[in-house]
Amino acid sequence: MWKRYLALNNLGILGMNARNVAYIARYNERKNYPLVDNKLKTKEEAIKYGITVPELYGVISYTGELRDLGDLLNPLEGFAVKPLRGSGGKGIIIIVGRKGNDFVKPSGQVLTLQDIKHDISNILSGVYSLGGKPDTAIIESLIHGDPRLLNFSYEGLPDIRIILFLGFPVMAMMRCPTHASDGKANLHQGAVGVGLDICTGTAIRAVEHNRLVDRHPDTQVSFADLAIPDWHSLLLLSAKCYDMTGLGYIGCDFAMDIKRGPMILELNARPGLAVQIANGIGLKKRLEVIENLDHKDLHPEERVEFVIKTFCAKSSIVSQPSAQTATTSTTA
Repeated sequence: MWKRYLALNNLGILGMNARNVAYIARYNERKNYPLVDNKLKTKEEAIKYGITVPELYGVISYTGELRDLGDLLNPLEGFAVKPLRGSGGKGIIIIVGRKGNDFVKPSGQVLTLQDIKHDISNILSGVYSLGGKPDTAIIESLIHGDPRLLNFSYEGLPDIRIILFLGFPVMAMMRCPTHASDGKANLHQGAVGVGLDICTGTAIRAVEHNRLVDRHPDTQVSFADLAIPDWHSLLLLSAKCYDMTGLGYIGCDFAMDIKRGPMILELNARPGLAVQIANGIGLKKRLEVIENLDHKDLHPEERVEFVIKTFCAKSSIVSQPSAQTATTSTTA
């Protein structure tokens, strides 16, 4: 175990305890958590900072409000239902079409109005919320994904997570839904995590359930062809999330809309560590570079330029680390 610890430490792997104590507890003030834990507050702040968010159709806070749910949903061909304080993609319902009075998920599964009411009841009771506390359901517009990225996903929309430290984007990945993940960008449920070169937004390597892959399991598209459009603008948007929230260590989740460009899905003050597995490298050394800067009070543009000059990845998805590297990193 000691040898294993030393090996992970030499790779710069950030473990959960170190993340919680040295970064989340130290750099995330509790008073700022509501800005990211509450999706409505996130929307309000993002709009102030000129960051695009999905349109809000409705908010359901009490069981009695479910009586009017049919009237709210009837005009809508597609929408997303989300827990206000949910995490990890749990409790999210995506509807992409209608079949008579019923609703169709990306997988083709048909839900009745009563099915959706039941799912929202679970949201209200706190099944998916942080700490299991009673929650609120929000209903948003669908994001129409950029076709340049849709082939890397199945039955769902890929999202891009950027880890931000003191306003500096330090590591990123794209999470690609699969049939196994029920069209959700959740790595634990079977989505593919693709590590992204922080300088260019191109694929470094791809991992499915800690196993290196080179193609999407459902579409068979090669991840070697993946490149995020307008990557520099996306880095700049993520850097602004630090100024928006005041939180030093966060995960910024974006989706690329064909008409409206990058849109914030959510911000996470406790982002997971799977981004290290997707990239095949550790976070710790990059975080330490930022911590050791003499002058950290820079504008978002300056922070992005520093990252591009400092952290340019040399690896590519064509020359991936061994499968053992992927498996070892999961212990972090």
